[in-house]
Amino acid sequence: MDYRKVKAASTTVPRNLSELDSTTDNIYESLMVIAKRANQINAEVKEELNQKLQEFASYSDNLEEVFENREQIEISRYYERLSKPVLIAYEEFKDGLIYYRNPAKEKK
Repeated sequence: MDYRKVKAASTTVPRNLSELDSTTDNIYESLMVIAKRANQINAEVKEELNQKLQEFASYSDNLEEVFENREQIEISRYYERLSKPVLIAYEEFKDGLIYYRNPAKEKK
């Protein structure tokens, strides 16, 4: 799933909790699905950002030389402007793009 294509709000907005339990019939279960997906998105974004910033890493031990790289600043700004992982996960959940299952319910 490409998290950049999801049209999530860039700021936090109040939500109606009754929308969450319509899919799973349990608000807590819905929140846990969203939280776990948000953790996955956050890990993906963090890994991608670290890979991009690794190109600019300086391996010299000299602390006096600090370079200001314009590309590095632009990359950082882009990732700061992305929607929060929880908001992206909420939109995915609301649109039915998240696959989840509850093994406890499957045993019954």
